Amino acid sequence: MPAVPGLRSPYVKVGRLVYFGRMLDKIRLHAAGRLPADYVANLGEPRPMLFDARCCRFLGVRYDELRARVMQGGTDEEILAWAGAHGAVRTDDECNVWNRFMVKLGWRDDRSAMLRERMAENHLADKPIEVFFDFIDFDEGRDPLRERGWEKI
Repeated sequence: MPAVPGLRSPYVKVGRLVYFGRMLDKIRLHAAGRLPADYVANLGEPRPMLFDARCCRFLGVRYDELRARVMQGGTDEEILAWAGAHGAVRTDDECNVWNRFMVKLGWRDDRSAMLRERMAENHLADKPIEVFFDFIDFDEGRDPLRERGWEKI
């Protein structure tokens, strides 16, 4: 998949959380009709193992409510504060565990086979991909090894 303008790397943090900003980007791009069709099936909560669903569960908010809040406007930080006020209050330690969990999905876990399948499907088997965040970045034309986003967690 080529780069999607306005869609950031999952490594980029908003507040204390990785991935959250990317989910907001997808909501906004979808509403504007600029989210590629391949991404639409992964929006929201219908597939509990995917990142949007995991993020909403961690935050303790429903995706449709988060989407409605995003559509009202505001900064990423304001929307994250809304999620904290309407969902689960998370400690720094819980956010740290979330971040470490998310950046390692696909590495020696139950998602490893799926990661290898996605790499093959997207002709990325020759890339040094160890986790889904790396896969996403390579797939969208970013180089996670150069950016070293995991060091900013």
